Amino acid sequence: MNTLASIQWNVDPVAFSVFGLEIRYYGIFWALAFIAGLYFFTSFVRREKLPDKLVDSLFWFATILGIVGARVGHCLFYEPEVYLADPLRMLNIREGGMASHGAALGFLLGLILFAWRNKMPFWWAADRIMIPVAIGGAGVRLGNLMNSEIYGCPTDLPWGFIFERNGETVPMHPTQIYEALFYVLVFVVLLLFYYKGDAGRKHPSLMFGVGLIGIFLSRFLLEYIKNDQVGFEEGMKAAIGMNMGQLLSIPFVLVGVVFVFVGLRSKPQHIAWAEEPAKPKAQKVAPPKAKK
Repeated sequence: MNTLASIQWNVDPVAFSVFGLEIRYYGIFWALAFIAGLYFFTSFVRREKLPDKLVDSLFWFATILGIVGARVGHCLFYEPEVYLADPLRMLNIREGGMASHGAALGFLLGLILFAWRNKMPFWWAADRIMIPVAIGGAGVRLGNLMNSEIYGCPTDLPWGFIFERNGETVPMHPTQIYEALFYVLVFVVLLLFYYKGDAGRKHPSLMFGVGLIGIFLSRFLLEYIKNDQVGFEEGMKAAIGMNMGQLLSIPFVLVGVVFVFVGLRSKPQHIAWAEEPAKPKAQKVAPPKAKK
């Protein structure tokens, strides 16, 4: 194996410290993902002349439930024997462990609550949230790269990474970068759908379906060249030919296909009832006439 044409990777995952508290690149990328969501939703709401209050409502529902879903998903999907024995340990997010499939379920629950709370169509938020989710997911994968985690199997390709902090001595596939590039591609496609094709209004659920397919199909395919995250996945691959990440991705891809077909056949969505009511103009009151 040609280790000369490779990248030596030994980046400290800690970006800086504040009063002894370590701030990691991974956490920074998660924060940037939510900031991106706030930025894009603000632009969507203003472009469509909707109330600004929708931004705060969706941001908090998606942020809180997305983080909770990511953490709980990792604990239950990948290490249930550890966290079910000590459930309070789930609260210690600094020890690591966030699952994208759990985050997706958390986001979906957040969208449902948002739609119910604001009397908005579910698809309005679902379609538009896929845009920041795609670019945010790319950022989170770069956070995995900074942590030297979730990388691939050995490769002879010249861009292989030698993850020295994990004791690796041969180049590995930088699957974090591969996945991030796929997510950027999904992000660009969805932006074109929204701004050029007006798909968010003309074809409700189409953007949501395309986002699910793009994100989770790429995840499914890249798992073939990834190392297993937990020990039991080796047995899963021997038994069913897939690991946990692939098994969890299949339902999202299938649901995405269904929503693409539904979106292509759907009618344009109008949400005029959610617009800010026009303020009544103040009536001019004629001054009383002076008595003669």
